[in-house]
Amino acid sequence: MDINATFIGQALAFAILIWFSYTFVWPPLTNAIDERQKKIAEGLAAAEQSKKDLAQAEDKVNAVLKDARAKANEIIDQAHQRGNQIIDQAKNEAIAEANRQKAMAQAEIEAAANRAREQLRGQFAALAISGAERLLQREIDPAAHKALLEAFAAEL
Repeated sequence: MDINATFIGQALAFAILIWFSYTFVWPPLTNAIDERQKKIAEGLAAAEQSKKDLAQAEDKVNAVLKDARAKANEIIDQAHQRGNQIIDQAKNEAIAEANRQKAMAQAEIEAAANRAREQLRGQFAALAISGAERLLQREIDPAAHKALLEAFAAEL
């Protein structure tokens, strides 16, 4: 192989091309590649951070839902207890009202019984007086009258 001017010209052109590429073309390409790598790394880091944030948010949501369910169950339990209290209170009030009405009815019955007794006493007194008049009209014997009045009083 002979080294001639063409080969030297080609080698010189190739050396200039390498120098030109290394000086003017290569730095922008490496900068573009570095920037692209940084953007990709930042994107991956942001994606990882987003996954962590999403997991934390899901944990918080689950905790809030758990608390909300617990509070809802507590409110439901309180409502049941209050309902039972209202029912018990209504039962007690109904029992008290029934007892009050029963007492009023009993008092009316006793009053009616007392009125009936008074009427019977009045009628009995009238009958006793009538009987006494008949006895007096028939005969006047103080000992017999006294015994008869004592027997009448014992019957009362």
